[in-house]
Amino acid sequence: MIVWTNGCFDIIHAGHIALFEYARSRGDRLVVGLDTDERVSLNKGNSRPIHTLDQRKKVISSLRFVDKVVSFSSDDELIERIRQEKASLIVVGSDYIGKRVIGSEIAEVCFFSRIPELSSTRIVNANSI
Repeated sequence: MIVWTNGCFDIIHAGHIALFEYARSRGDRLVVGLDTDERVSLNKGNSRPIHTLDQRKKVISSLRFVDKVVSFSSDDELIERIRQEKASLIVVGSDYIGKRVIGSEIAEVCFFSRIPELSSTRIVNANSI
């Protein structure tokens, strides 16, 4: 089974590693979708991302739990990537419980229990004080 997860993954922390490990344990392959730099800026503000798409791809591709990394710039492109990769399970953080998960019409959704104190945004904000 092919498992999908996505995000900007701008500053990798232990919570991301736990997510990737969990997602990979749920199937035979893990594909990680990355928001393009422009999409990250739109969603998180002009000071983000900290790391470029190429840098984020390099880091995530090096993780043993990750089999493939792709990028997307819109919701429609995200849905198309999930279809192209033939993912049958999407793993998202538990903060999405009760919210729309893009791609849920294509694949089953599974929630990963987020580690609340681990957040890239929190790390960035703490270091900008």
